[in-house]
Amino acid sequence: MSDTEFPPSGSAVPESMFLGNDSDTLETFEAAVETACCAIRESYLPAATPYTGASISEVRSELADIDCLPETGTGLESAIERVGEQLLSNAVGFHDPQYVAHLQCPPSIPGIAAELLLAASNQSLDTWGESPSGTVLEQRFVNQLAKVYGFPDTADGVFTSGGTQSNFAALLLARNRHLDVNHGVDAQSAGVPEAAGDLRILCSEAAHFSVAQAASHLGLGENAVVGVPTDNRHRMDLDALDETLAKIESSGGELAALVATAGTTDFGSIDPLDGLADRADRYDMWYHVDAASGGALAFSDRHADRLAGIKRADSLTVDFHKLFYQPVSCGAILVRDETNYEYTGRNASYLNPADTDAPTPVSKSVQTTRRFDVLKPFLTFQAVGTSGVAACVERTANLASVAAQQIRSRSAFKLVTEPELTTVLFRYRPSVFPSNVEEKRWHSELTNEIRDRARKAGDAIVARTIVEGTPCLKFTFMNPKTTQDDIALILDTLAKHGERAENTSVAGSA
Repeated sequence: MSDTEFPPSGSAVPESMFLGNDSDTLETFEAAVETACCAIRESYLPAATPYTGASISEVRSELADIDCLPETGTGLESAIERVGEQLLSNAVGFHDPQYVAHLQCPPSIPGIAAELLLAASNQSLDTWGESPSGTVLEQRFVNQLAKVYGFPDTADGVFTSGGTQSNFAALLLARNRHLDVNHGVDAQSAGVPEAAGDLRILCSEAAHFSVAQAASHLGLGENAVVGVPTDNRHRMDLDALDETLAKIESSGGELAALVATAGTTDFGSIDPLDGLADRADRYDMWYHVDAASGGALAFSDRHADRLAGIKRADSLTVDFHKLFYQPVSCGAILVRDETNYEYTGRNASYLNPADTDAPTPVSKSVQTTRRFDVLKPFLTFQAVGTSGVAACVERTANLASVAAQQIRSRSAFKLVTEPELTTVLFRYRPSVFPSNVEEKRWHSELTNEIRDRARKAGDAIVARTIVEGTPCLKFTFMNPKTTQDDIALILDTLAKHGERAENTSVAGSA
């Protein structure tokens, strides 16, 4: 075969595989969308309530015969139907009011519609040339979002895949700025000098693991992260912070960054943002606020004051796939002073030459190819407004108080901590303690057994964590459609499974 033969023999392109402005491909596209809707309607929604209860071995068995890379396809309609039957049927129903486990929200319908639009248009927000309207919209959205958090006109930012990437990008800026200001080292070109071994990043002991992960990726090591003790509400303790700062300075450490959390994963705690900002100013530390969980409170008149001091941050993490109810992935990082992007920016002649005045978000992102994810919150706000989103946030936050009240009223459970945001921690109260089983182990066995029984029965999905060395159950409310009756039903179910687990375990240990 000649290299110039076109089309090459024996390589027929599947008909109507690509979207185009002709009747055949439009018909195929619309049929595919309708078939996908049917799969959601017939295979996913009825089964994900909130889960079928299938075990990992059962799911593996069901998928064991799937050939992921078949030489010959079965056609699009058949392929989509099979996805529904074999994959969506055993997916988790985050839309279900009885899914109360993790920080995974039900995706809003405007967000889902935006996913279709951005996938079909396939814009990449690396440069203006790859997405003219998308890059301009993202910049405008970031500018307006920064105002919500009280940032000045000098602010900038970019959309990310979520909190982990935003936290990494923030600490990358913090590291490079510190090495430049304090050591005259351009880490972007020269790398990390030996002196970087003395850099320290401070956060609360309840901060997200991505802070330590970022330190590892940045060549500082997880040991560079110093966890500061928390107070009785699991917020960073300012007195403990002062002691930690003094100790690090006296031992020759360098204070590079201070990370506050606005909404910890387990407790929903919001650190004293103003007090931390004072310390960051005093010691000239980069001040980052991880508001992945709690950032949506800024849109609520009822809760916005809980973020007092956030406007003083050098950088800020916001996650739209949490309490903004967007499909994953969708996050953002905001930077108080756009000139700090000089520490990480770059120009590539084929993408963003230095002499262009067009938007070049690739110089602000750790990604090159990047989805048009800003379309999701944009379309949602256009559809329901900030007031609609705020109403969802307020209703979701209220669920934690409702659940705590119900837990207090039940003898089968004990509330572990007062709720701060959308999480509620509690324990099952066993009626007996076997003499041959240590108490913490007994709590651990029952907690695991209760969760497993509820999941296998398809009754509810709840989380588990450890507080002061003892396991407990955790509700994480992310769905504004959850009701008081749903909460009561879940607690009834957990109490039932707890009693059965207790009786089974006692009989087995006798």
